[in-house]
Amino acid sequence: MSEYIDNQGQRKEKLKAIIRRLHEGQSVEDVKEEFAALLQDVGASEISDIEQALIEEGLPESEIKRLCDVHVAVFRESLDQQPRQAVVSGHPIDVMQAENEAAEEVLDRLGQAIEHAAWDQARQHLRELRQYDRHYLRKENILFPYLEKHGFSGPSAVMWAIHDDVRDGWKKLVNLLEDEANAEHVSDTFETLDRTIREMFYKEENILFPTAMDRLSEEEWAEIHAQGPEIGYCYVTPGEYAAESAAPERHVTATPVQAPQTSQIPKSVGQIGLETGALSPYEINWMLKHLPVDVTYVDKDDTVRFFSQTKERIFPRSPAIIGRAVQKCHPPASVDRVQRILDDFRTGRRDEAEFWIQMQGKFIHIRYFALRDAGGAYQGTIEVSQDVTHIRQLEGERRLLDE
Repeated sequence: MSEYIDNQGQRKEKLKAIIRRLHEGQSVEDVKEEFAALLQDVGASEISDIEQALIEEGLPESEIKRLCDVHVAVFRESLDQQPRQAVVSGHPIDVMQAENEAAEEVLDRLGQAIEHAAWDQARQHLRELRQYDRHYLRKENILFPYLEKHGFSGPSAVMWAIHDDVRDGWKKLVNLLEDEANAEHVSDTFETLDRTIREMFYKEENILFPTAMDRLSEEEWAEIHAQGPEIGYCYVTPGEYAAESAAPERHVTATPVQAPQTSQIPKSVGQIGLETGALSPYEINWMLKHLPVDVTYVDKDDTVRFFSQTKERIFPRSPAIIGRAVQKCHPPASVDRVQRILDDFRTGRRDEAEFWIQMQGKFIHIRYFALRDAGGAYQGTIEVSQDVTHIRQLEGERRLLDE
C-alpha cells in the first residue's frame, strides 16, 4: 500500500510539473512529446486534483484560467479515450448534457445567421442562446457548492470566471447586432464566443461531469435535482429522478419550517422572545417570505447562514449555499470587492455599503449592513436587495387608498 501511495504521489508531482512547464511557456507539442507515456491514461479527477493542488500552492486562479484551454489540449487525447459514465434519465448530469446538446444547435443556427448577414435571425438566436445562462447559474449556485465540500473549489472558480467571459461576450454581441454596419466585428466577436462556449462543453463533458459523478453521493444528487427548479432550465424539461438510495432532502443545516394552517399558529407556546415582541418560527418565516426585498445573512465567520425565499428573487439562491463561504457565492471578478466590504465591517471602518445596478430593465438597489452586538463586536453581515424600478418612478403624493 505504501508503495502504491508513493507511486501515486510521484505521478501527481509529474502531472503538476507538466502544468508548470506550460505556464513557463513550453509548447503543448513539446510537453506531450516528453511526457507521452504519462499522458496516456490521465483521468478527469486527476486533472481536477492537480489544478486544485497548484492553486493551493499559490498559482493564481487567473493564471489557471488563462491557460485552461492549453491544459485541456495536453490531456485531450487521454480524455477522449476515457469511457463515459452512464447516467439515468432525469439525473442532473443527464439534464445538463441535454442542455449542452440543445445549446450547440442554437450556436450552429446563430453562426449560420451571422455568416449570411441575416441580422433579425441572428438577434433571435442570440436571445435563445442567452437562455443557456440558467445552465451556468445552476452550476455556480447548486453544483459547485456541493463539489466544494469535497475539495473541488479552485477549478470551479476558474469555470465561473469563464462563464462571466461568455456573459460579457453575449452583451457585446447584442450591442454589435444593433448596428448592422458592424458585420466584421460581429463575426470576430462571435468566433471568440463560439469557441469559448464549445470548449466549456468539452470541459464539462470530460472533466467536470466525470469528477462530479466520482465525488458526489446519490443523496447529494437527489438534493441537487430538487433544487434545480428554483433557478430553472433551458431548452429541456427534466423528468423525474429517483435516487438509488436516500430520498431527496434539501441540504440545509436546519429543517425548513413548514407553515401550518392559520388556526394552528401558536400564540404563546413556542414563540421566540425578540427585543420588541414575540413571534413563532412560522410567523418569522412568513414575514421574511413576504418582504419586498431579498435578505441574506452571513455570520461573523463569513459563512452563509440564511436567505429569504421571496416570491420573485432578484439574484439566484439555492439551499446548497447554506454553509458555504460567502466569497465563493460571488463571481471571481467581484470577490475582492466582497472581501473588502467584510474586512471593513470587521475592523469597524464602515457599517454600510451601497450599490445600484440596472439589470434586465430593472433598477436594483443592493445594500450591505454590518451587524454588531451591544458591545459593538462584529457578528455578521446582512445583504438586502430590492427592485426599486417602480419606486424611482413615483412622483407627488398618494394619501388615499387606490381603489
